[in-house]
This record gives sequence, structure tokens and C-alpha cells, in this order.
Amino acid sequence: MYGVMRARAGTWVRRMRAARRDAGMVTSEYAMGLIAAVGFAGLLLKVLTSGQVQAALQGIVERALHG
Repeated sequence: MYGVMRARAGTWVRRMRAARRDAGMVTSEYAMGLIAAVGFAGLLLKVLTSGQVQAALQGIVERALHG
């Protein structure tokens, strides 16, 4: 009985240590995802505020309102 409990406790301790090691990696993955999302948002903003895209969007809206 004691051996089984000790083995289970050892497994639990190993899992907790592994989870603690992975915690920093998860945070860095979130940071990289956030940086990528901000970069994509900046690129999208640049594209949408360009003259050609604004003219195309304005044409679509005008056709929808007058059509």
C-alpha cells in the first residue's frame, strides 16, 4: 500500500514540475502571438488606409446606396 501511494505521489510531483517548466514557455508563446497580431493589424491598417483601397471601398458603398 505504501509503495503504491509513494509511486502516485512521485508521479504527481513530476507532473507539477513539468507544468511549472512549461509555464514560461506558454507565456512566451502568448507574447509571440500578440506581437504577430499587432504586426498583422498594423499591416491591415496600412492597406485599408491606402488611396486605392479607400477609393474601392467608397465605390462599393456608393453603388450599394445608389443601386
